[in-house]
Amino acid sequence: MNRIILAGLFTVFSCMVASAQTDAEQAIRKVMADQADAWNQGSIDGFMKGYWNNDSLVFVGQSGLTYGYAQTLNNYKKHYDTPEKMGKLFFTLLSIRQVSPEYCFVLGKWLLKRPAAGDIGGTYSLLFRKIDGQWVIVVDHTS
Repeated sequence: MNRIILAGLFTVFSCMVASAQTDAEQAIRKVMADQADAWNQGSIDGFMKGYWNNDSLVFVGQSGLTYGYAQTLNNYKKHYDTPEKMGKLFFTLLSIRQVSPEYCFVLGKWLLKRPAAGDIGGTYSLLFRKIDGQWVIVVDHTS
């Protein structure tokens, strides 16, 4: 009888964990879809809503390390200052792994379709953190 109760509790707990991971994955997919939509509408400010608005945000890119939300925003606005340079953004999510109740690690590919300026793309790894009930990017490594 104890084995049946333990098996039942294990099943319930497993379903709860799977549901939490599904909720996190759905939330992260929405954040990234909202980012792509904002970018494709020409709104870098809207795109940045997916990031942690904090001086501790870390962005690792072609130019090296950038710390802070404001500097990351400024870099995006500097490098993508025209609709031609922005193009249309597409994300391909390869993996979302919840590593704790408040952190998820995301791997994927990005592509900017830019007829006038030439297409560019690469890969990204993101660390999302659930802060005040919202999933936000706290570390972005894009190449």
